Parts: sequence; structure tokens; C-alpha cells
Amino acid sequence: MAIPTSRTTVEAEIRIDKTKCNGCGLCVEVCTDFSFHIIDKKVALTGNPLIGCIGCGHCMAICPTEAIEISGRELSVDDLFKLPDKESSATYMQLCNLLQSRRSIREFTDKPVDRETLDKIVTAASTAPMGIPPSDVHLLVLEDHEKVRKFSVDFCIFLQSMKWFVSDWFLFLIRPFLGKTNHQMFKEFIKPLIQIYTGSMEKGIDYVTYNAPLAIYFYGSPFTDPADPIIAATYAMIAGESLGLGTCMIGGIHPFIQNGGRARKLREKYGIKFKSREGLFVIFGYPKVKYSKGIRRTFASVDVKN
Repeated sequence: MAIPTSRTTVEAEIRIDKTKCNGCGLCVEVCTDFSFHIIDKKVALTGNPLIGCIGCGHCMAICPTEAIEISGRELSVDDLFKLPDKESSATYMQLCNLLQSRRSIREFTDKPVDRETLDKIVTAASTAPMGIPPSDVHLLVLEDHEKVRKFSVDFCIFLQSMKWFVSDWFLFLIRPFLGKTNHQMFKEFIKPLIQIYTGSMEKGIDYVTYNAPLAIYFYGSPFTDPADPIIAATYAMIAGESLGLGTCMIGGIHPFIQNGGRARKLREKYGIKFKSREGLFVIFGYPKVKYSKGIRRTFASVDVKN
């Protein structure tokens, strides 16, 4: 049995070189699929895994003698690399300082984001944890002002055709089916959002992507864990901040382009391969403004059970 993704439908293959194995048992300890056991002080396959190798690579990464190789599910021994020394990693305070310095930036200079910086953002985002490997997160990259603005214009043209969806008469009709909370969200947020997007674009003002020089859309396939695109987008946002860019998550695009024939045509125009349960745009650019103070944020609740 193999867990399918849009990239593969088969299990990974596990190869063991018993001449290298020292019987330490670390692979047994980290494999949650129960693929390994120790027999006569050497590792062997159990033949009775829980679901079949998904290619997480834990066993290959932890083996001190390189006795295990995994291939398949977009993974091979060539993907192994030596972890950096702990001394070169960010401390908690360094990480906190970076996170606390970040604010949502919507005002950008005309300076473009070069390809090297883009590649660094994508590389950092690709390290994000995923539900089931290989990652089923897909990226649409709009890498200059012209491409980003063209998408915003096309999106607003699409929204113009959707205005009936938030008209007073339609909201009145579907109110019994939406429930109080969803009806309030449609009336007090989604309807004004569409009006702001389309009305401003008619005046030449882009409130969709704020004239950013770079926008990346993170989305999934029908197989994707819904959290995966959001986590990858968050990693990209933090990476952008570390590179001196301003960033902002844009949540008002993804929900509109999932359903209906017009939404499908817009997705096809931009090579968006799948509808996605969750997705997120992140915009990047060099900030035109600089903040000298941050604002402390809190969770709705933190319940620690002792």
C-alpha cells in the first residue's frame, strides 16, 4: 500500500547494506512505519510495515554508517547533506528578534527582487514540514511588477463577474443556509473586500497585491494536507524578512478562485494546476517605510493542562 500524492503513487524502496550496519538500532527507533528490526545484531526489513515507506528519509539521515539508502517518492541518497554546526544556527533570541521585527508591508520601492533572492526564498520554503512526503505544495511565482499587476487586474475582472454573489438579494436568499457567523462574514468582510478590490482597480489603484515586485501563490493538490501550503508560505515570509524584504500574506485571493467555470479559466490562464482546499499568496518587495516599534500580539487563549 502506498499513500498517493500528485507526484507519486508508489512506495519508496529501502536498500540495506548489512556489511556497513553496526546494529545500533537508531533506524528502528525513528521509523514510525515499523519497517525495521534488528536480527543477529544487524538491521533487516520486517516485511510488515504499517503503510509502506513514504520516503521521509529519517532512517537514512540518522544511520551513522550509511548502511541505508532510500530511493523513490522523489528521494534518493543524493538528497542527503550534512547538517550545519549548532554554533552556526540562529539562537532563540535571534529568531525572536527576526519574528518580532516583521510587520505586514504593503508599501514597496520600485526596486525589483532579483532571481538569486527569489531562489533563496524558495529554497527556505521547501524545508517546511509536510503532512506526507514528497511535498505536494505547488508554487505560482509572479516575479516582476508587470506580471504581479497583470494578475491583479485579471483577478479584479473576474471579481466583477462575481458581484452578484455578495448582492443584498442573494445574501438574503442564502442566509438560512449560511448561518449567523458566515452571513456576517459575507456581509461585513467579503462584500466590502470585493468592492474595494474592484473599485480601486478601476481607478488604477492595486489593493490586491499592492504593486509588489514579487508574489508567490502557495497551493496544493487534492492529496495535499491542507496545512502544508500555509506552512510553506510562512517559511517563505520569514525567509523574505531575513533577506531584507517586506512581506505580507494576502488571504483574499485564494478562496475566490477555487470554484466555478470562470475561476477554472483564471487558474488555467496562470498555470495553476489544481483547486486547493487551502492556499495563500505572499507578496515581497523592498519596503518604502521603516518601523521603529513593534506591537505585542497574543493568542485568544493558552490553556496549559498540568
